[in-house]
Amino acid sequence: MSQNAEQKYIYSKLPPGAISKSTVIVLATGIASYTALELLYGSETFYKKAVMPMVHKFVDGEDSHRWAVRAASWGLLPRFGWNRKEYPELKCELFGREFKNPIGLAAGFDKDGQAITQLAKNSGFGLIEIGSVTPIPQPGNNRPRVFRLLEDEGVINRYGFNSDGVGRVHQRVRSARDSWVPESYAYFGVNLGKNKLTEDAKLDYEIGVNYFAPHCDYLVLNVSSPNTPGLRSMQKKSDLEKLLAYVHQALEMHKLEKQPQVFLKIAPDLIESELKDIAQVVTNKKFAIDGIIVSNTTIARPDYLRSENKTETGGLSGAPVREISTECVRKIYKLTNGQIPIIGCGGVFSGADAYEKIRAGASLVQLYSAFVYEGFPVIGKIKRELVELLRKDGFSHVSEAIGADHREKTK
Repeated sequence: MSQNAEQKYIYSKLPPGAISKSTVIVLATGIASYTALELLYGSETFYKKAVMPMVHKFVDGEDSHRWAVRAASWGLLPRFGWNRKEYPELKCELFGREFKNPIGLAAGFDKDGQAITQLAKNSGFGLIEIGSVTPIPQPGNNRPRVFRLLEDEGVINRYGFNSDGVGRVHQRVRSARDSWVPESYAYFGVNLGKNKLTEDAKLDYEIGVNYFAPHCDYLVLNVSSPNTPGLRSMQKKSDLEKLLAYVHQALEMHKLEKQPQVFLKIAPDLIESELKDIAQVVTNKKFAIDGIIVSNTTIARPDYLRSENKTETGGLSGAPVREISTECVRKIYKLTNGQIPIIGCGGVFSGADAYEKIRAGASLVQLYSAFVYEGFPVIGKIKRELVELLRKDGFSHVSEAIGADHREKTK
């Protein structure tokens, strides 16, 4: 029997559709294997061109956020590739602690501390921040409350401090910190907020301090979310001084051997006189503020926004807030004479964006909205591109670039 005849005989004995089924199985297995490898290695192109557009098409903003946190908690983060690579140029020392790199995760992603260990250990970040956490659990505002501005690479949210409350989040924080490895894990912070119906806000921040001060590297006093009525008014000088004095006293009462740093997070929409007041307050030693996060989301809507979601109420983040937040970093650095570390936050999607904030005066940089458009591999991309820019400009270390724009102006 010839070879062709033998093949025809074999095929004739197969059940109907067997070849088609086998072909589908082989193709599906190949596609699944390819996808798994791309996810495992954190392919920037695959995430940006394939994964995230599919997510945008089939999953709404809040559901995709929830699933991203779950994926992180299950360890479904890029395990190889650029995310895991660290560079000697990016190692930096601040607050008596060495950071692997100055790139951090902003509050708002892991609101309830569900993925602390995996983010601290495997994400590639130099620092991570959970929250905002409120004393009493609260659901936040009604859905829908998260809106993508796809054409603008922006996000508008009006979550309204949805939180599991200090009790449940405290349990997760303690569980994570019990097995912490400081030398290899990211610097860890908890962002504190107030409940919507609380009249005396400083009591809510005191509760947050009491729960988390012994279990974190830093605490953030969030007085700048636009989605909690009356919160931003706490940025006024007199109110801010009362809050910071109260929080400092509460922290001192713990008599901790190693106190956490305390950061203040401000809005990017403040006018010049308000920025001057804040600069005076945070540089006053009696309030013991260790750093300032610049900035939160903005209530402004730039004229160039194209998305139909631009009219939604809430805080705008992502690419549209990059310039306004960087300018705010620049002003705070100048007003404080570089005396207090600044954590730049807002619109960081690339190494150039991070570098821009560092040159403007930021010692560290945070991101979150970039995840919405580029996924987890954006972390590795930013680190790699930042190192390339430092080398191009002749800096041997990232610390040399902090505030470089101000020094060049004085030459």
